[in-house]
Amino acid sequence: MKILTEHINTPGIETLEVYRKKGGYTAVEKALKKMTPDEVVEEVKKSGVRGRGGAGFPMGMKWSFLAKPEGVPRYLVCNADESEPGTFKDHYLMKNIPHLLIEGMIISSFALGANKSFIYVRGELMYVIRILEKAIEEAKAAGFLGKNILGSGFDLDLVVHPGGGAYICGEETALLESLEGKRGNPRNKPPFPAVKGLYQCPTVVNNVESIATTSWIINNGGDAYAAVGVGRSTGTKLISASGHINNPGVYEINLGITCDEFLNSDEFCGGVRKGHYLKAVVAGGSSVPIVPGSLFLKTANGEDRLMSYESLSDGGFATGTMLGSGGFIAFDETACIVRNTWNFARFYEHESCGQCSPCREGTGWMQKVLNRIEHGKGSMHDIDLLVDISKKIEGNTICPLGDAAAWPVASAIRHFRDEFEWHVKNPIAATQPGAVYMKESVLA
Repeated sequence: MKILTEHINTPGIETLEVYRKKGGYTAVEKALKKMTPDEVVEEVKKSGVRGRGGAGFPMGMKWSFLAKPEGVPRYLVCNADESEPGTFKDHYLMKNIPHLLIEGMIISSFALGANKSFIYVRGELMYVIRILEKAIEEAKAAGFLGKNILGSGFDLDLVVHPGGGAYICGEETALLESLEGKRGNPRNKPPFPAVKGLYQCPTVVNNVESIATTSWIINNGGDAYAAVGVGRSTGTKLISASGHINNPGVYEINLGITCDEFLNSDEFCGGVRKGHYLKAVVAGGSSVPIVPGSLFLKTANGEDRLMSYESLSDGGFATGTMLGSGGFIAFDETACIVRNTWNFARFYEHESCGQCSPCREGTGWMQKVLNRIEHGKGSMHDIDLLVDISKKIEGNTICPLGDAAAWPVASAIRHFRDEFEWHVKNPIAATQPGAVYMKESVLA
């Protein structure tokens, strides 16, 4: 099933003319002419589509929480900040088929009663911002944006806003602060954005991929969308696949296919590069727990692991991981887990906004300790110290960035402690160019 990418390789699909020929904006016509806002919300709720930015919260339920006080504007904000290392599927969607997102924004804004909506794009992607702005002008000229759209009485002004390139602005309240022209620091909750969001007005923040699904849902029905996938993981999911695989790229999968099929079939990743074996997997972007290849393919109970929210989390953090934003990274035996963990820790230290002490200080400590171990100056005590620091950070910050920094470190030590110990016991060997731990090289 291809819900989002069916026409993505069609020449000229980024233009309104070609997009219309492929059925584009028929969902807007249906929603605005034949449906009420509540009916649109109901279809999205029936679809069971979950937030594709990483949290996985049911989108229709999130919409139903939106406060609707009289005389107060409501806003829809599309989170296109996509800063998670290993994740690039929203970028791919906006670059290649921008009108799919714009159509979704119109439908979603209509459902929420928002007359001004925003697409917040990370600032490094200026060429994508220009693509979106051109598509918005085309849609406006065709009568799909502006005043009295299609004679429905519904008005919508759609604005593309460039971000400042900060990972923290992927957190919805930090994004809203940035959109208001302030430093992108997360807000304490409650109140939640659905009650007091942008400009202290009721606001819904959704991911690019989430919003882009709405046109298909309206055209085909929420039940048809829910019939795709497995259990509460309904529909399809875009996966950004990279690492030591034969076919890196963005793939749209039916949620519920086996992890083995996703990794090894020629339709998707094409397997680990020839002559190598799967060592570890980051399944949903750098913020989710890393797992050994065996636990990615099979649960601890020996069952086939599925590409779904529930199956990937089976076993909790002891033996499972998370689907997250779908940033899939495969590592073969040539990858150094210590070096990779240090690299992630450097990123989170750099991107912490500094508002919360556990995150501000803890990410720095983790990076420094990992740096010591990676460069042959660590001790056995440092390994336990990293575990302790991660526990001190997790659950003690305003936003999830602290958790995102702690989970990769804790899981790397949980599953690959012998590799950390090898770095400590063999400082000269571990610091040689290209040095990689092999189990048989561990000293007694």
